[in-house]
Amino acid sequence: MDKIQLLQERKAAVMEAGKEIRGQIAALVDAESFVELSAFSFSKNDFYGEEVAGEGVVTGFATINGYPFYVVAQNFKALKGGVSKANCEKIAKCLDAAEKNATPVIYLLSTHGVQVGEGVTVLEGLGKLLLRVTQLKGVVPQYAVINGEVYGSSAMIAAIADVTFFLDKTSVLAINSPFVLSAKSGKNLTKEEVGGAQALNRTGLPAIVVNDLTEVKEKIGAITEIVAIPMIEADLNTSLPALNDSATAEAMLSVLEAPVEIGAISSPEVKTVLGRVGGIAVAAVIFDGGEEGVELKADNLAKIKSFAEFACCYGLPLITFANVKGICPCTCANNSRVMKEAAEYLNMLDTIDTGKIAVVYGKAIGLGYSLFASKSVGFDYTCAFANAKIALFDNVAGAQIELSDESADKSALIAKYADENSDPINAAKDGYIDAIIEPQFVRQYLIASLQMLVK
Repeated sequence: MDKIQLLQERKAAVMEAGKEIRGQIAALVDAESFVELSAFSFSKNDFYGEEVAGEGVVTGFATINGYPFYVVAQNFKALKGGVSKANCEKIAKCLDAAEKNATPVIYLLSTHGVQVGEGVTVLEGLGKLLLRVTQLKGVVPQYAVINGEVYGSSAMIAAIADVTFFLDKTSVLAINSPFVLSAKSGKNLTKEEVGGAQALNRTGLPAIVVNDLTEVKEKIGAITEIVAIPMIEADLNTSLPALNDSATAEAMLSVLEAPVEIGAISSPEVKTVLGRVGGIAVAAVIFDGGEEGVELKADNLAKIKSFAEFACCYGLPLITFANVKGICPCTCANNSRVMKEAAEYLNMLDTIDTGKIAVVYGKAIGLGYSLFASKSVGFDYTCAFANAKIALFDNVAGAQIELSDESADKSALIAKYADENSDPINAAKDGYIDAIIEPQFVRQYLIASLQMLVK
């Protein structure tokens, strides 16, 4: 047979076997930019008695908005995305190239688990793959897209990735089959109720919910711009008069240019946002607690810690917009990982050497002040709005409870923790607060401090 004709036939067979997943890759990357790797690799599944084209996974490299990425895409049409040892080795080979070339990775995940028939062999493959994904964390950005249903050990990739995307109507993620989980729960739950984005709000996944792959492309492009270009031209003098009237968490978002929120499904009382201030790329933590402020719990501290790690790995200054109190005064918080998470956050905070800035726009009470505004934990610059509240306790009742002393002078406590004595000017007198500012000018103060801190 003519070799060119044979090549054409083989290529047509491979393309047909992965027609759908290649179309999805095309929707994610720049037009005509995808170059496939190991396209003609095949493995034999003895249990099903058939060859698996391309090992059931498509790998290669492409660009998004001109930026290079490696792409790993599980082909659900090949044995329902079944994971095999050969499949894992092909992905690991792609990750080796990503590390060598310092290039981010995008995973399009879609699988019902391992291919039946390989036994322990596939577990060795999974071990190798998950280790390589872990080794890449903090080396290059990794993005996981839940591109349909993802069950089994491949779900771990979503937990390791820096950002995980859920397609609003179709993504389901579960470490075990959702049907098994539903049966175990004794409830008749749909797969979306088990593993949809909103069902996973306690997982701490750094998730973004989007409508389609086009929106994934937009978000990855926006995040890449922030990580890859630390500074761009921007207006440096715009004030925000509306902040003088309403300094809410939503209003704090207006301080950032082109903000991208990550992990909104988990602990929504804490917003973790990438963006720019005066053209300088930053990672911002915005506490959204309304008039009461946010109480610290294991979940929201873990979210902040992971985000601080991202900032550290990719050289982004960290800004905290504080409206935060101490640890939630309840038994469930006391008997949780909250203290451990606070300690690990502090350890991570200490590794950030690209600048740490705190803006107390609401409350900074007790441990909330110590962790998210204190000079002593490494914040380089701290400012507070004129109407902010900085104190050891939130109110006299809190002080009385904490002291647990009936003989305490109540009138003295009332005076000590009256609103006027929670004025941030008292902290400024001792040198703990660098500036007391009008809210509308916060951008100018941040820009000035960032320009000094960011090298």
